[in-house]
Amino acid sequence: MLDRAQKNILIGNRIAHELKDGDFVNLGFGFPLEVVNHIPEGITVYFQSENGMLSVGPAPKPGEEDPNLINAGGGFVTENIGASYFDSCLSFAIIRGGHLDVTVLGALQVDQHGNLANWMIPGKLVPGMGGAMDLVCGTKKTVIAMEHCDRKGNSKILKQCNLPLTGAGKVSLIVSDMAVIEVTKDGLLLKEIAFWTNLEDVIKATEADLIISDDLGTFGGHLF
Repeated sequence: MLDRAQKNILIGNRIAHELKDGDFVNLGFGFPLEVVNHIPEGITVYFQSENGMLSVGPAPKPGEEDPNLINAGGGFVTENIGASYFDSCLSFAIIRGGHLDVTVLGALQVDQHGNLANWMIPGKLVPGMGGAMDLVCGTKKTVIAMEHCDRKGNSKILKQCNLPLTGAGKVSLIVSDMAVIEVTKDGLLLKEIAFWTNLEDVIKATEADLIISDDLGTFGGHLF
């Protein structure tokens, strides 16, 4: 079993290797923010932050934080050469105008139809909807970065979401601390299993039906 920091690295690194040279990418809060720290050498990815920044760099080293450089979640970031700044109107014009190649978001639930629920739990305090609905509608590809199960051990990858949806049929790929799963027209295709677990445990931890890839691989073993 991995701790939270190890899961962060595992998920962030795996998603970073899904990105292509020249991609414009938005990262949500939590696990998605780790992606920027794992971009492979030789490719350039332009990260956009909802609070009005393009070409966001990796997290700064301790002691080198600049209070003027933060992401939409309030975390410290760096700027790459050529970084630019703008107001919320332009930021959401980029998002709603279809200019993002990939959006990486966390999730409360995802289901086998590609539906995503990530913005509220009924009866609990909600700080606001944020830009998640705009992001999943405006991007070309939505990737989910998440823990496979909740704190009680219940699967977060379901046959059908039962929380209010953020977007319907918008998810393309799920990367959890246990597996890499592609959303296809035929259902959820299990493509890879994390190095620390096995196929039997992934199936047990997943409420949704899984199609097992003929080329089932593993990921993350080189990181620890």
